[in-house]
Amino acid sequence: MKFRKTALALASGVTALALLLSGCSSPGGNTGSTKPVSQSDIDKAMNTPTTLTFWTWVPNIQDEVNLFEKKYPKIKVNVVNTTGGSQHYPKLRAALKAGKGIPDVAQVEYDYIPSFTQTKSLLNLTPYGASDLKNDYVGWVWNQVANSSGVWAVPQDSGPLGTLYRDDIFKAAGLNGAPATWDDFAKAAADVKSKTGSYITDLPGNDMFQMISFFWQAGAQPFSYDGKKTVGIDLNSATDQKVVAYWQDLINKGLVATDPDFTDAYYQGLAANKYASWLVAAWGPVFLQGTVKSTSGKWRAGTIPQWQAGADVSGNWGGSSDAVMAASKNPIAAYELAKFINNDQQSTLMMANKQFLFPTTTSTLKDPQFVDAKSDFYGGQQVNKFFAQVSDTVNPKFQWLPFMDYVNSSYGTTLGKAIADHGDLKAALATWQDQVVSYAKQQGFTVK
Repeated sequence: MKFRKTALALASGVTALALLLSGCSSPGGNTGSTKPVSQSDIDKAMNTPTTLTFWTWVPNIQDEVNLFEKKYPKIKVNVVNTTGGSQHYPKLRAALKAGKGIPDVAQVEYDYIPSFTQTKSLLNLTPYGASDLKNDYVGWVWNQVANSSGVWAVPQDSGPLGTLYRDDIFKAAGLNGAPATWDDFAKAAADVKSKTGSYITDLPGNDMFQMISFFWQAGAQPFSYDGKKTVGIDLNSATDQKVVAYWQDLINKGLVATDPDFTDAYYQGLAANKYASWLVAAWGPVFLQGTVKSTSGKWRAGTIPQWQAGADVSGNWGGSSDAVMAASKNPIAAYELAKFINNDQQSTLMMANKQFLFPTTTSTLKDPQFVDAKSDFYGGQQVNKFFAQVSDTVNPKFQWLPFMDYVNSSYGTTLGKAIADHGDLKAALATWQDQVVSYAKQQGFTVK
C-alpha cells in the first residue's frame, strides 16, 4: 500500500544512534554561498548539464521530477527511493560519515532537521532565495524549516490533527458528530463502550509522535533548541501532566485500547469495529480508506477535541521537507529541484492528489481541484477541505531537539511502556524527562 510507507515513516521508531552527534558533519564539498545568488548564476546553473541525486521515500515522485526535468532539460535527476524513515536516516548518516555517496537533495522530516543542522550537514538556503517562499506556506509549517539562522529545507507535507470517527457507532451510542471538548470525549468514551462494546479510540504505546501531537495541541512546549549547544527540555510540564493524566483516567476505566498501531492486528481492529475513532493527522483519511475498505461510507471527519470549550486549536503529527545537503557540488540546481517539487502549483497539486501528501502551500490548500473533492468513504464529505481549514489552527511555536532518535527510544521504555502496561503515566513522564535531560548533558548540551 503506497501510503503505508509514508505513515510508517511518520511513526518511525529508533534509528541508529551511533552516528547521531558525531561524524556526520559535512565532509567538505561546496558549503554554499554566503551572499545572495544572482539570477544570472541561476540561469547559468540551470542551463549547464548536471545530474542530481535525490533521496526520498515518496512513492512515484518521479512524476513530479519529470515536470522539473521538462522545465529544465539540462538537469537530470536520479531518484533513489530509500523506503522510509527506519532505513532512510541510517543510510544518510552513513554516507555523511563516509564522505561519499551523499545525495544532493534528501527528504527530511521536520523533527529530524535539527539533528542535521547541528552537524552542519544541510545547506542554508537563504542565499538561494528561499526566504522569498515564506508567504507561500502555512505559517507554522514554515517555522518548522526556518529559524533566525537560516532556511534549512523546503516544506513538503504536514499532518494537522483531526478526528476520524465511525458515524454509525457514534450514533448507536447516542452521539451526534465528533466530541467538541476533551471532557465531552471522555463522556462519549463511556457511552460508546457501554452501548456498543467498542473502544472510542486506541492510544498506542509505540507511537511517541501521536502523544507529542497531543502535547502540541494542548499548548505544551516540550522542546527548544538554539541551533548550537543549548536545548530546552520540558516534558514534565503541567500541561504535559494534564494530558497524560487525562489518558490515565480513560485507560484505568477501560475506555480506550492501548494496542500498538500500524500493525495487522490494529488494521483488523479498525475494520472489526474495535475502535470507534482515530485521532489522527491529515494524512490519515487516505491511509484509512486504503486499509479498511469494508467500512466505506461509515466514517466522518471532525475536529480534534478542545481543552477549552469554543477553542479551535490543533496540533501536528508528521510532515517532511526536502533539504539540500551541504556537500552538494550543485547547490543552485539542487535548491531549484527542492523548490520546484514543493512550490510549483502543478507539482504540489499532483503531490496532494496522486501521492496523497497533505499540502503545505496556501495555494494548494485553496485549490478547488484539491479541496472540492468528495469522498464516498466519508459519506460524501469534503475531507480535504475540512483538513485544509484545520491546518490554520496549529500552534505555530513548536521546536524539536537535535537528538529526537534518543527521545523516541527513551519514550518506548518510559511513557510508551507505561501506556502499554497500564502503568503510572505521570511517573513514567517524569522518568522520560530525566532520561532525556541526562542524555543531553552526556552529549555536551547545556540544558535550560
